[in-house]
Amino acid sequence: MATQFHLADLFETIAATVPERPAIVSDALTLTYAQLDARTTALASGLAAHGVKRGDTVGLYMLNRPEHLEAFIAVIKLGAVPFNVNFRYRGDELAYLFANADAAAVIHDAQFAGQVGELRAALPALKVAVAVDDRSGTDCTGSLDYARLLETPPSGPWPRDESDILLTYTGGTTGMPKGVMWPHRAFFFACAGAGGYFNPHGPAREPGDIADRAANGYPARLFPVAPLMHAAAFWAVWSAMLNGLAIVIDDSTSFDPAHIWDIVARHRVNMVQIVGDAMAIPLRDALRDNPGRWDLSAVGNFGSGGAVFSRHVKDDIAALLPPGATITDGLGSSETGTSGQAEASAEGMMRLPGNDQQKVVVDGRFAVAGETGFIARSGNTPVGYYGDPVKSAEVFQTIAGQLWAVSGDAGRLDEDGMITVFGRGSTCINSGGEKIFPEEVEEALRAHPAILDAVVAGQPDPRWGERVVGVVALREGATEPAFDAVREFLRERLAGYKLPKALIWVDAVRRSPAGKQDYRWAKDLVKAAR
Repeated sequence: MATQFHLADLFETIAATVPERPAIVSDALTLTYAQLDARTTALASGLAAHGVKRGDTVGLYMLNRPEHLEAFIAVIKLGAVPFNVNFRYRGDELAYLFANADAAAVIHDAQFAGQVGELRAALPALKVAVAVDDRSGTDCTGSLDYARLLETPPSGPWPRDESDILLTYTGGTTGMPKGVMWPHRAFFFACAGAGGYFNPHGPAREPGDIADRAANGYPARLFPVAPLMHAAAFWAVWSAMLNGLAIVIDDSTSFDPAHIWDIVARHRVNMVQIVGDAMAIPLRDALRDNPGRWDLSAVGNFGSGGAVFSRHVKDDIAALLPPGATITDGLGSSETGTSGQAEASAEGMMRLPGNDQQKVVVDGRFAVAGETGFIARSGNTPVGYYGDPVKSAEVFQTIAGQLWAVSGDAGRLDEDGMITVFGRGSTCINSGGEKIFPEEVEEALRAHPAILDAVVAGQPDPRWGERVVGVVALREGATEPAFDAVREFLRERLAGYKLPKALIWVDAVRRSPAGKQDYRWAKDLVKAAR
């Protein structure tokens, strides 16, 4: 039984408590908790035999596949430090990420062998690379074979402590990736729900409680649709695993909404977890276009986290799911963990509870009612950005004698103690002294029947400082509406100063693999708008 809040200890407790329960379910590989425990011990033993040790950083450079979760567990069993790699990164971003992380090892899909080979010369700390067969036929010379490492005789146990860290790299909407350092204990409480999300007894108070959470939780199945390299998806996975739930994984190589619903129906998925409108809208449209095609009677929850999930899309999906199925919208950030379930405000934005551990900060002090600043969390928080003391000092601040993680998410403290969330402060548009948050305008644009997706950015303006410009994609089969007609539609939803002064129509709005808008791309695009 676990005696500390270290994810490896907690996982081993779960595996000992419910050994025959399914842990991973996919088309390629299905494992019980006992099988997953044995395989991850073998993999950890193989990594240890090639010099990977406690404190070493190990990059997980994979698409969604069972091996992604296996590798994470194996790394933490060693007391080593896993970090996520955005598989869409190219060239300079990958080089920066691996160098910043002081990567000692990388476990990668075979298709990324070329990129790993190009990086190797610039990574003096790299001890080993491991390739996972993805049937791409790529030459993986220079990388060890993942399957061969699974044949390693078990060794260990290895020393580890709940103060060991996990690295969560976040690119956000601007700038190069930053590695948020989460101690295991803080991660357990702030990101993974302390084993309480799927259990009638609520959050665990002691490490030993996790055995009860596994034994007496709901034997449900969670399907994280988003890439596992995205924090919101991985947090959802660990929230479920800490209760002994089964994780359903789509190991196909592209996002296909019809295929997603096929998996939900075939594997009797109980909870579908996505990231915002970029996934929700095509999933909704697939249900609309194929009435009655899928048996979704097992679905009890459709949840989102990590990006804007528009109210009208929530309502649409709720009407297409079985009666009684719930729609949830969790908010949080890589620097603060989960902030809670969102409630809709009268303005159409999301609201979160303000409390002793969640406040709005303005210029190094706590906001008073009516003020807008940045949402901050205390208590179980990260300890900084890896290798970046300057940025760490900006975000992790001591206020009133306590450490606070100040996110980049702007929020207003309301009179009732709730916090209205506006979005990333770095993308805020200042037009004539008025602050305009792109997410609010984007949600209104996506409610238009002809618009599939939208991203909003500020265009430099000699009179107003910036003016609002929308970059929009047309829904398939729709006719491009007149600009004035779109503005009239928006006027019912937005104040006049928030209305776009121009629209740029594109084939598709550029987003990250996790569904976040690419604001750098949008800003470059709107510079030339008229």
